[in-house]
Amino acid sequence: MDILKLIGRDRNLFFEDIQNREKELEEIISSSSFLVLGGAGSIGQAVTKEIFKRNPKKLHVVDISENNMVELVRDLRSSFGYIAGDFKTFALDIGSLEYDAFINHDGEYEYVLNLSALKHVRSEKDPFTLMRMIDVNIFNTDKTIHQAIDKNTKKYFCVSTDKAANPVNMMGASKKIMEMFLMQRSRNITISTARFANVAFSDGSLLHGFNQRIQKRQPLVAPNDVKRYFVTPQESGELCLMSCIFGENRDVFFPKLSEKLHLISFADVAVKYLKELGYTPYLCETENEARDLVHSLPEQGKWPCLFTGSDTTGEKDFEEFFTEDEVLDLEQFNNLGIIKNELDIEEDKLTFFKKEIAEMRKNKVWNKQEIVALFFKMIPDFGHKETGKYLDSKM
Repeated sequence: MDILKLIGRDRNLFFEDIQNREKELEEIISSSSFLVLGGAGSIGQAVTKEIFKRNPKKLHVVDISENNMVELVRDLRSSFGYIAGDFKTFALDIGSLEYDAFINHDGEYEYVLNLSALKHVRSEKDPFTLMRMIDVNIFNTDKTIHQAIDKNTKKYFCVSTDKAANPVNMMGASKKIMEMFLMQRSRNITISTARFANVAFSDGSLLHGFNQRIQKRQPLVAPNDVKRYFVTPQESGELCLMSCIFGENRDVFFPKLSEKLHLISFADVAVKYLKELGYTPYLCETENEARDLVHSLPEQGKWPCLFTGSDTTGEKDFEEFFTEDEVLDLEQFNNLGIIKNELDIEEDKLTFFKKEIAEMRKNKVWNKQEIVALFFKMIPDFGHKETGKYLDSKM
């Protein structure tokens, strides 16, 4: 299925920028060593492919998901074959003792790319998953930067999110706080990052769910009032790679808004998706109606759909990659923008945050309200609004 067609485009967003820098990319990558953390997730796999196909001297990939890692290797072998460099994969949790031992054993890399994250807005629904989000998105990142500094790594890249710009949900806020920690560590190592839009058909995304619903013969459900920017998995990998290789210290790369990148609703994508499969969407009024009709409508060339308004916690009305007070470089690349950050460290806030979270974890008692209050202290203009409704309560 043509992902570009489904999201309303006819060519790769970064085609010119990649083409203009291809020779430089190949020269740098073929002579360098890389560690990719979270390399078997959707974005991690895309980044790994971009590095692998340019013949790195050394490429090690770490991910907690053993199954996804197996698929990554099969995909690489089937698409590109083999490289002369040292390519290995490790099924490890980067927060674990085993990972620390792995880094102590080797750990010599010129570039470390961290793509690991809890990325779902719904992960804030309970205080325990929320605490794991903090651990993965913030503290594991800080730990792996420390390790990179100790090993004299040349460059550390970490993926952020568009939701970190004026955040309204805890996931976006956790990435904003992560960016504050990155700022602190940028005194000791060159760090760049990237914010970008929804990755179309990435694991766990609503669009990926469309594939699952069709395979399992179930209705398609989507919000009709939420519009998002979409990039393809390959574009997400290219954006991260460009930031990693060409980003200066404290740079944040993002896709430029242009006629090539435009807002489209999830419901509109669902309609395009079904038409590509030869089905006409049939709009239902209730979940029960949609579940009942899925047994009979497909034979008539129709597919039951439920398109409703969004009322869940953490959904942002619009997407943005930067705030009005951030300094931008829009000249260096055709379709890549860069936020240029000066060194600005809020030491007291970061110390306070670590102390408060450590106390909660030590006592093994905390609630969501305490964590939300702490986030507000870190980000005074945090736009979080609690509706009491989460995506787990919907079909």
